[in-house]
Amino acid sequence: MYTNDTQSPRLLHGWLVTSPYAHARILSIDISKALDVSGVQSVVIGDDYPILTGSVLADRPPLAVKKVRYYGEPIAVVVAVTEQIAKQAAELIRANFEQLPVVQSPSSALLPDAPLIHKDLGSYQKSGDVYPVAHTNISNHVKIRKGDMQTGWSASEVKIEGTYAFNTADHCAMEPRCSIVEAMPSGRIEIQTSTQDPYNIKRLFNRFFKVEQSNVVVHVPLVGGAFGGKGSVQLEYIAYLASKACGGRPVKLNNTRELDMVSSPSHIGLEANVKLGATRDGKLTAAEITLLFNTGGYTGEGAAVTQSAAVDCTGPYRIENVHCDALCVYTNHPYATAFRGYGHLESHFATERAMDLLAKKLHMDPMELRLHNAIKPGDTSPTQAPLNNSNVGDLTQCIVKLKDLIKWNEGQRIIMGLNKIRAKGMACIWKTSVGSINTGSGAMITCNHDGSLNLSVGSIEIGQGNRTVMAQILADRMKMPVHQIHVKMDVDTQITPEHWRTAASISTMMVGRAVLDAADDVIAQLRQNASLVLKRPPEDFEVGHGKVYVKDFPSISLEIRDLSSGYTYPNGSAIGEPIIGRGRHRTHNVTRLNPETGKGIPGQQWTIGAQAVEVEFDTREYTYRVIKAASVFDAGKVINEGTARGQVIGGMNMGLSYATREGFLFNHAGVVLNPQLRSYKLTRFGETPDYLVEFVETPFLEGPYGARGIGEHGTIGMPAALANALSVAADVELNQLPLTPELIWRYKGGYR
Repeated sequence: MYTNDTQSPRLLHGWLVTSPYAHARILSIDISKALDVSGVQSVVIGDDYPILTGSVLADRPPLAVKKVRYYGEPIAVVVAVTEQIAKQAAELIRANFEQLPVVQSPSSALLPDAPLIHKDLGSYQKSGDVYPVAHTNISNHVKIRKGDMQTGWSASEVKIEGTYAFNTADHCAMEPRCSIVEAMPSGRIEIQTSTQDPYNIKRLFNRFFKVEQSNVVVHVPLVGGAFGGKGSVQLEYIAYLASKACGGRPVKLNNTRELDMVSSPSHIGLEANVKLGATRDGKLTAAEITLLFNTGGYTGEGAAVTQSAAVDCTGPYRIENVHCDALCVYTNHPYATAFRGYGHLESHFATERAMDLLAKKLHMDPMELRLHNAIKPGDTSPTQAPLNNSNVGDLTQCIVKLKDLIKWNEGQRIIMGLNKIRAKGMACIWKTSVGSINTGSGAMITCNHDGSLNLSVGSIEIGQGNRTVMAQILADRMKMPVHQIHVKMDVDTQITPEHWRTAASISTMMVGRAVLDAADDVIAQLRQNASLVLKRPPEDFEVGHGKVYVKDFPSISLEIRDLSSGYTYPNGSAIGEPIIGRGRHRTHNVTRLNPETGKGIPGQQWTIGAQAVEVEFDTREYTYRVIKAASVFDAGKVINEGTARGQVIGGMNMGLSYATREGFLFNHAGVVLNPQLRSYKLTRFGETPDYLVEFVETPFLEGPYGARGIGEHGTIGMPAALANALSVAADVELNQLPLTPELIWRYKGGYR
C-alpha cells in the first residue's frame, strides 16, 4: 500500500497549476472560471498564504507569490471532488506574466550584471549552518581551508587544471510524490505522505505554520523509491493549505510523472574547476577546487548538498594543502534537493577526472597514482578531522581488490579491430555520513505470547531492505529465528520511535545500534523476570533459542513466551513485569564547521571504495556500450550480503544511467524540453553490463557489528569511471555529462 492507494468518501483531490515560464512576474491570476466548475471546492493561490519555507533557508513560498523562478513552479492548486474535475478546472485558470531575463547556469548567475533571482536574500530566515551572500545569487558559501596553499604550490612540480559540468536532472523514482493532508478544525493535522523525513515535517510545520508538533501526526506507508528526492517538503505544505481552504477535509495531491520531474525538486547541477599539484613521483601537494552548484530557483536542500560536497572535496586522498570554495547558486532551473550521494557524485566527477588528467601528465598509471595517495589512518580530512582505522577503513585494499576484479593488468586500452576499442577507467570514492549534530534514532520491542517479537523503528522502507536488516540484527542478538521477528513496516510519528531521517546511508548504522540497545533491554528484563521465578541472580541467565536458561545448567530454563508478560504460576498468581524493550542511539563527536576555514568533524565515519568501468567504443560512430562495472567498498561488516550487493548494483546502474544519458534539456527560455519518460531516457534492462561487487571489512567500532553505510556509494564513482574510460577510448578529455555519442563527437571534433 502506497500513499496514492488511500481512498475515502471524504477525500478531495488537488491539481497544481504551474508556470509556463522560468522567470517572470505574476501580474494576475484569474480563478473565476475554475470556481464555476461543478465539483470544485476551492482554488488557492500564493497570495492567500504568502509565507516562505525552506529547510535551512526560508526562501520558497508553497505557491509562487508575485514571481515565478523556474519552469513548472506551482502558482495555484484547484481542489475538487475528483481529480478529473480538478484538472478540468485548472485548465480554465488564466494567469498573466511579465517575463524576466533567465539565468541558465551558475557561472552566468555570478556575473556582475546577472539578474538577481532573490532580491531579498539578505533578509531570509536561516536555520542551521548556511551563509547566503546578500545582493548576489549565492544562497550558501562553504569555505574549506587546510594547510598553506603557497607551500603546496611551491612543492608542486606538476600542475593540471580542468573544468567540468552537467545539468540538473530527475530522480525518476517509480512512485511519484503524493501527499494527503487533513487540517482538522480541532487543530490536529493528519498527514499521510511519501517521504523520507516524517519527523522533520512536524518540526517544519511548527516553524512555518506555528502548529504544535504534538498536533502534527505523519503517517508513512511503503515508499516506492526516493533516492533523496523525497527528503524535501513540498506537496505536504500545499495540501495543508488546500485542506484549510476546504474546511479541513482531507486533500490528496498526487504528482503526474511530468509534474514530479519539473515541478517538484530535482537533482542538483554543477560547474566545477579543479586544479591539482603534485611532485614528479606523483605525491599530491595541493588542491584548489571551486564547486558551483546549480540549486535552481530556490535553495531547497542545495545549501546542505553544497556543504556535504565541500567537506570531502579532495576525494579519498592525502593532500595537506587544500583550498575549496563551494557555492550554492540560484538559477532559473528546477530547484534542488538531495540525490543519491548528496553532492559526492557531483564533486567526485570533477576530482576523479582531474586525477586521470594528472596521471596522464605524469605518465603514470591512474590506478598507481591513486594507490600512491590513498587516504590512510593517521591522515586528516579536508576539514582537518582526524582519521583512524575505524572511521576511514582501508582504501588501499579496495583498490588492490578492484585491480584483480576488473583485470586492470590486461591493459587500459586495447584495440579490438573493426573500429572497436576496449578501455577501462576507474575512480575512488569516499563519503562521510553527514547528519545533524543532534542526529539520533530509537527502537521499541514488544513481546507476543507465542515468544515472537514486534519491532518498531522510525526509518522508512523505501525499497532498500531496511526492515529485513533490522529483523536480522534483532534475531541475531536474541538468538532466535528471523521469522519470529515482526517488523512494523509503516511509520506513525505519534507512536513510532523517532529516527533523524532515512538518508545519508546511516539507517543501518544508527537504527541498527538502537535495535541492539533495545534488544539488550529486553534481555535484561527477561533475566530479571527469570530471576524472580527461579530465585537466582539475573546475571546467571542467558537468553536464546526461545528460552531464558541458566548459563551453567541450560536444562534449567523458562520459555520466553512464559516470561513476556511476567510469569504466572499454576495457581494463577503472577510475578514480574511485562517486557517492553527501549533502545536509542545518538551520534557523538560531530562538530559544526568553522565558517571561515571549514575546520570541524562533519560525520562519524567515511565509507570508502574503488570503482571501475570497461567500455567498448566505436571510433567511427562514436557509440559505445558498457561491458563491465566493478565496485569494491569497505563496508565495515556486511550484515546481509544479498541486500548489500543489491544496493551497490542498483547504485551503479543509477550512476551509469545518469552518466550516459540523463539530464534536463533546456531551451533559451529555461523551459524543460524533456519532462517525461519518453523523452528523458533511462538505462534499459537490456543495456545492463556485467556487475562485479566485492567488499572489504574493516569494522567501524560505532556501527552494529562494525557495519558502515553503503546505500549511496555505488552511484558515486560511476560517472567519473565511465568518463575516464571513454576519455582513454576516444583519446579526448571528456569533462561534461551526459556522455552521449554526440558529445564525444563534438569533443573529438572540437565543436564545443
